[in-house]
Amino acid sequence: MASQRGIVIGGGAFAGLALALALRQGLGPDIPIIVADPALAARPSRDQRATAIVAACRRLFGAIGVWDEVAAQAQPILDMVVTDSKLEDATRPVFLTFAGNVEPGEPFAHMVENRLLIDTLVTRAEAAGVDLRPTMVTTFDSRPDGISVTLGDGSVIEAALLVAADGARSKLRERAGIATHGWDYDQSGIVVTVGHERDHQGRAEEHFLPAGPFAILPLTGRRSSLVWTETRSEATRIAALPDDEFHTELEQRFGLHLGEVKALDRPRAFPLGYFVARSFIGERLALVGDAAHLIHPIAGQGLNMGLKDVAALAETIVDAARLGIDFGQADVLDRYQRWRRFDTMAMGVATNALNLLFSNKSTLLRSVRDIGLGLVDRLPPLKSVFIRQAAGLSGEVPRLLKGEAL
Repeated sequence: MASQRGIVIGGGAFAGLALALALRQGLGPDIPIIVADPALAARPSRDQRATAIVAACRRLFGAIGVWDEVAAQAQPILDMVVTDSKLEDATRPVFLTFAGNVEPGEPFAHMVENRLLIDTLVTRAEAAGVDLRPTMVTTFDSRPDGISVTLGDGSVIEAALLVAADGARSKLRERAGIATHGWDYDQSGIVVTVGHERDHQGRAEEHFLPAGPFAILPLTGRRSSLVWTETRSEATRIAALPDDEFHTELEQRFGLHLGEVKALDRPRAFPLGYFVARSFIGERLALVGDAAHLIHPIAGQGLNMGLKDVAALAETIVDAARLGIDFGQADVLDRYQRWRRFDTMAMGVATNALNLLFSNKSTLLRSVRDIGLGLVDRLPPLKSVFIRQAAGLSGEVPRLLKGEAL
């Protein structure tokens, strides 16, 4: 492999750290990999949220040496039920069920607590020799032959490539002059962890209510993570309620099928929107994760789309480097963009359509969608297609998402 300048990754969350580990594995020890993010100074992580890791992304974490460290504390999703009802309905009939395996013995997703996954990624990155800097990328200057990256501590790094993994409000994307197109949903997702009396048996539930989906996602023990969609103003009101009043709102939506339910942390509301960057690349710059796209959480694909970016970009870079090609040049980055942009647009359109279809009070639309859900439930081959799509195993799958090391 030809000697090349290194790679700076701006952003040290899931996408940035996973990319750093994948690149270190594929490129070997001679090419510097630097991750810059002020949040790296905050150890251990205090992120109370949890994330659904689909099968393809679990394979990626296995390939970069992370999954074995978190598997014992990950909750497999063994099956899933979908209901469609009004908030005041006494019962919630099940219209669609999914068995949880994409392959025998392989669940289509696991729930993992964010802080556990982030701390494990940081520890593995340190052990692999990734240079972690608890500071931010402040400026950069791209040239045809390289990119000068200035960090918040004043250091300047001469690199071959800068990767923007700094989230939906990416400063790096903004400084590169890359516009986005999309819209605001006037919805927020309330996130809270709850405890309950009965065991969930690994079952996930998605209740489509007029304001939006109410997802119950199983965690280890008698706990679940909720992603609860409401209009922006209603979500703000609910998240600010005193504990007893919040419990009333929670119980009305959660139901009593798992016994008494109790919030284990304070609910937080996150505004929901949709956008896609007009380009996933710039001169010696690549966008990954939320810096490139943000979608509605209705299908639980946000983080997993970012990890697909990671797998595609890592494979593109490593393949170029092994051929002695400058992996920061335009034609190499263009391969990454072509690989990911269509899938991203398709997923964005699908989640937007689902949100429009299910987040409303129309009786006619409710009847149409319930018929559709019932038909899908009676067609096992179609359900299998949906499961593989949800698990990230359809289309042109990068090697890391197959569990293959680079």
